[in-house]
Amino acid sequence: MNIKLVSIGFACLMMFSFFQATAQKENIDAILEEAEALSHFKFLAADELMGRDPARPEIDIAALYIANQFEKYGARPVEGLNGYYQHVPFMYSSPPEIGEIHWNQDTLNHGDELLVLGGRDISGEFELVVAGYGLEEDYEGKDVTGKWVVVRVGAPGRLSPAELFAAGREKTALAQEKGALGLIEMYNVPTTPWSLLVNYLNKPQMGLDTNPDTDKAFPYLWMKDLSSEIINAMNSGATTMKIQVTGKINKKITGKNVVAFIPGTDEKLKEEYVMLSAHYDHLGVGTPNAAGDSIYNGARDNAVGTAALIQAADYFGEHPPKRSVLLCAWTAEEKGLLGSGYFADNPPLDLSNIIFNLNIDNAGYNDTSMVTVIGLGRTSADHHISEAAEAFGLKALSDPAPEQGLYDRSDNVNFAKKGIPAPTFSLGFTAFDQDVAAHYHQVTDQVDNFDLDYALKYWKSFILAAENIANDPNQPLWNAGDKYESVSKTLYGD
Repeated sequence: MNIKLVSIGFACLMMFSFFQATAQKENIDAILEEAEALSHFKFLAADELMGRDPARPEIDIAALYIANQFEKYGARPVEGLNGYYQHVPFMYSSPPEIGEIHWNQDTLNHGDELLVLGGRDISGEFELVVAGYGLEEDYEGKDVTGKWVVVRVGAPGRLSPAELFAAGREKTALAQEKGALGLIEMYNVPTTPWSLLVNYLNKPQMGLDTNPDTDKAFPYLWMKDLSSEIINAMNSGATTMKIQVTGKINKKITGKNVVAFIPGTDEKLKEEYVMLSAHYDHLGVGTPNAAGDSIYNGARDNAVGTAALIQAADYFGEHPPKRSVLLCAWTAEEKGLLGSGYFADNPPLDLSNIIFNLNIDNAGYNDTSMVTVIGLGRTSADHHISEAAEAFGLKALSDPAPEQGLYDRSDNVNFAKKGIPAPTFSLGFTAFDQDVAAHYHQVTDQVDNFDLDYALKYWKSFILAAENIANDPNQPLWNAGDKYESVSKTLYGD
């Protein structure tokens, strides 16, 4: 072997890589003109969109704007959808005027020891059946037809807030299938205080609409039972309970995921997709603060991410990579990851063709020298993300606050569960501290207090990371031993 020739060849390869990376950076700098890039950000976080609440009509203005920008920059609608929209069926549900349960000489009231989470007005005395956690195996030997089912909240190993809600959706569907009249989950999870849940849930809610008739909406309640005293008493023998729910309002709403794609250039790899995603909804309008501001503009959470998708459409429309790019702006993330969950369960293309999801979601930032990547260290694409950040003077940091469970609190998890490698590319934060909390889900989360120079670097590094992944001939994989490795092998084949 001629060592001199090998050394020259290696040097040429390194030089080619350097010039290629430099050209990519220059291309991104040329496409992302500052004024146009910031205009998308400012529009999406403007007061006129009233906080992009998925239950308010202004959310449709945001969806239309995103769709128009995708089209303007050359991204195409996905076959089988409604143009650039995937319609998502929601049920909007208000708290009842009266919600009461009378049992064992006690009266439990909605907003105190009781939460009416779903269903319709109902009144009467009903027979109860206790059924473990309300899973399929818990119904063995039990006839629940025409009765109320009482179960423990969540499931073994599924006790985070997101998992509780997901398990609840599964349980209500199963109880309804079994012929039950309603479902009560007995809440006894010490890690999330009941008072916090009351503050969060005792207000209008949105969920996926599983009932064609609102008059038949399935009743679903949570009851406070921290010591399991009530469910244990019920389990000791047959019992009945008086239930009254009146003044409950249910209304159907059609939400919109905004979806588009840019075809890849490689004859083979263009059949594979790198999915770029961000949720575009936020919290809407609340009680005015001391300054009289009541609009949750959601600049950090997540207009900045939605603007990144628009700019990705702009860039990849001019510089398509080898793989196709799938652009997805999700609705109703703030209502429980609903838009992305609906897409994951009702995909317009085979999920096995989506080989990576680079998601964006944010609470805030406290360090503009970095990006924080929730899930960094879990896939073979890490180096692409880190190198893209470095190209724009940033450093990629892995999750600094694992106790927050951030990976499982954003849209990426709906795709990770299906087997798709899916990190979340977030603004730089070194801890979930007071600097982050100062704007997280606050009316102060606005563009006028955002570092706009940092925003540009953040967007550019996101696009470069996506480009590097989309051009890599090797499909990104979960690292060996990751909890999603097994399901990923099922999705893509060993």
